[in-house]
Amino acid sequence: MDLRITNTYAIIDINDITSVDFSQVEQNSADTVRKSLDGLKFVLKWNVEPTFIADGTITPLQTLTHAECLALMATAEWSEEPIE
Repeated sequence: MDLRITNTYAIIDINDITSVDFSQVEQNSADTVRKSLDGLKFVLKWNVEPTFIADGTITPLQTLTHAECLALMATAEWSEEPIE
């Protein structure tokens, strides 16, 4: 039996940030979420689906695995290009 906890990552519209109950996710507050460079989206992480997702208060733009989230965070939308 595999007992590892699998986290879920979700990309959320920034307009929904005030509806997040931070006691149900891994981030502590709106100040600790990872935001896209344009500031229009942010990432949430959880291992038990939060009630605000389950009841439709917030609908994620995308739901990702850890590997998918890492790949997305490496894109130009989420990370500054290295300075040469």
